[in-house]
Parts: sequence; structure tokens; C-alpha cells
Amino acid sequence: MASQPDPRQNYMLAALPLNEYQRLMPLLQPVELKLGDSLAESGEKMRYVYFPTDSIVSLLCVMDDGDSTEIAVVGAEGVVGISLFMGGETTPSRAIVQSAGHAYRLQGPTLKSEFYRAGPLQDLLLRYTQALITQMAQTAVCNRHHSLDQQLCRWLLLSLDRLPTNELLMTQELIANMLGVRREGVTESAGKLQKAGLIHYHRGRITILDRPGLEERVCECYEVVKKEYDRLLSYRRPPRDKGIG
Repeated sequence: MASQPDPRQNYMLAALPLNEYQRLMPLLQPVELKLGDSLAESGEKMRYVYFPTDSIVSLLCVMDDGDSTEIAVVGAEGVVGISLFMGGETTPSRAIVQSAGHAYRLQGPTLKSEFYRAGPLQDLLLRYTQALITQMAQTAVCNRHHSLDQQLCRWLLLSLDRLPTNELLMTQELIANMLGVRREGVTESAGKLQKAGLIHYHRGRITILDRPGLEERVCECYEVVKKEYDRLLSYRRPPRDKGIG
């Protein structure tokens, strides 16, 4: 897989001491993640955990009628599949690829064995889990109390934080499914942001033109999540310059 990124593009893997990383490296399997791929389904036992490198995975709660709402996003800062090392092995949520790219996966039994060694990986996984729980809780608050315009800004910024570029490939219908709202609402909100010169949207490609402008419009939920990730995930690399885009 010639185009597969270095495993250490995942910040958690990069944070491991060299001897721990070298021992784990032969067990990591490179995988290509395509838009819409399912990494976990509600109630199904997970076989792998995934360490994204340049992709984004959405965690979704799905209702009986098929409607869904995003509860968190996972990128290069973290791991998909916390239920494996938290003891449950299954989860009521789905894990769907939101932005295509790559990841490295580790077999479930191997991950559990590594976790119960109580070494550096366990500490990283536990801190990441706390940060993820914060994101989930704040997303629930945001969906209940803030406008769709603010929710869209939060979603764009969280996604941008997890990508190496200022572009997202995402249709308005998919965004509506993520936010659990009608497509018409997303169309209206995205139109406002484009008219204000903050984004450019064309045929499923969203380009962030003015990040500070988005940060001025977003609710406090984005900053709450960002501060908690910065506090808990000290292993994350310094952010790139995102002044414009």
C-alpha cells in the first residue's frame, strides 16, 4: 500500500515511547477507509480498533426508523472502538467514515492484551476516552440548546481540526444526517456562511475560507470540547496555522 501514511500520523501512536511503538508496529494493519464505510454497527461485537491517520470517522446514534444523529467525530487524535478496552465489546452506536482516507487497525484481543498490561498505551486510551465522553456530552447539549447555524459551525470546525487541509468532501444530505436535521435547514445555514464569505460550497466540496469568522459565530460548545482535548491529549501535535482556511 504505497500511499498509506506513516502510523505515527495518528497522534496516539506517535506518543508511544519508541520501544512500545516498535513492539506494536508489526501488529498494525493498514486499511483504506472510503466515504460511508462502516467500521462498527449497533450491537455487533467489534473485532478491531482503528487508529485514523488522515481520515475522519463519525460516531452515530441510530433510531429504529433509520434516522441518525452524530454524537462525536474521531480523527488522527484518537481511536475508534473504545468499547473493546472498556469491557463492553459492543456499542449501540455506529461508526461511519465521514472523510475518506487511511487508518491502522489492531485486532481486538491484541488491543485488550495491550491495555491490561497497564503500560503507556493504557494511559493514552483512558485520557482519550475522557475527552471523547466530553465531546459526546457537549454535542447533546448543543443539539438541544443551540441554533442550526451554530451547530453547523461547530461541526465544520471539529472536522477541520481533524483534517490536513481546509477542504471537506461532504454533501448537504450527509451533513443533515450527521446533525439529525432536515436537508433544507443545512442548505439555508450553509448558504448564510457562504454569503458571509466564510465557506465556499460546490458539488459536495466545502472549502473553509475564514476560520476566525466561523469561530466568531460558533457556540461555546466548540471551545469547551477543544479545551478539554487540549488539556487531556497533551500528546497531540501543535496545530497548524489556520488563520485563513
